[in-house]
Amino acid sequence: MKGEGIIGAADTVTKAYIRKNEVFADAFNYFMYDGRQKIQPEQLRELDSTEIAILLNEKDTKDKTNKEKEASEQKMVQKYRDLLKTATIMEDGEATYVLLGIENQTEVHYAMPVRNMLYDAMQYNQQVTEIAEKHKGKKGGKRQQKISTGEFLSGFYKNNKLIPVITLVLFFNPGEWDGPRSLFDMLDISNPIFKKYAQDYKIHIISPKEILESDLKKFSSSLREVIGCIKYSNDKNKLAAFIQDNPRMNIEVEAARVLEVITHTHIKREEVDDMGNVNMCKAIQEMIQDGRDEGRVQLLVTLIQSGDISLQRAAALMNMTPEEFQEKSKMIS
Repeated sequence: MKGEGIIGAADTVTKAYIRKNEVFADAFNYFMYDGRQKIQPEQLRELDSTEIAILLNEKDTKDKTNKEKEASEQKMVQKYRDLLKTATIMEDGEATYVLLGIENQTEVHYAMPVRNMLYDAMQYNQQVTEIAEKHKGKKGGKRQQKISTGEFLSGFYKNNKLIPVITLVLFFNPGEWDGPRSLFDMLDISNPIFKKYAQDYKIHIISPKEILESDLKKFSSSLREVIGCIKYSNDKNKLAAFIQDNPRMNIEVEAARVLEVITHTHIKREEVDDMGNVNMCKAIQEMIQDGRDEGRVQLLVTLIQSGDISLQRAAALMNMTPEEFQEKSKMIS
């Protein structure tokens, strides 16, 4: 239950952070355009991220009248994307529209290809349904265009087009994404015939561990500092070097909260300024020092247990009273 609480908190703070248009745009500009500012934050519009699929149970509908079928129990599958936004991108002087979705992951999801594929498929299905409804609403008009039987049955006309949907996974974790990156990674396709005809689906992912240090500069928002700190969070020397050489560590509180949850960096209330920004240098340096102190305490506890040093001497070496030393050792044991 404790782990679920931590994951829930991480989900909340990462979603609040990525919802910011400048951060959302920055993620896609890095991934799709190598850091070039093609997607402008002010051109993003957030959409309802709830996707609903209605699945009929075949046993409930087989050999039943139309009326009975309508009364059959329907299984409604409701899925919640983390975030879905429309974007207007200028390409060669023309505006191009696209739907961009982000899924925040603090742990590896071993069915991510199926999950994202379902989100995208339901979004495309929703577009088809909305287009069909528009055509249906125009019926009876004086200038009703002549349509084919296929167009009538599908409600989707030959010249209709859908808006592309692109989903990106942001992995807020310093570890390796060892989960599948495509549907084929999840399938038993030892038979070459299956591999030839089964359809694949690949996921797009930003994973801090995989990002080169030189590529961090391709991020223009605080996502650079967030990903960099997560990337080096398991190596205190590299983390110290990263924040020391970075003049941009005064970041907005939403970004600081992400680092607080993911890297276990404690942010004191007084460290948040009037502008809602946090200087993470001090907070991270304190975290690094705490980690070093914990290591020293653990070593001294071992020496006490072996009889090589007294409790009083160990406490003095840490500038603590014996009672403070014992309390500290309990906390990290």
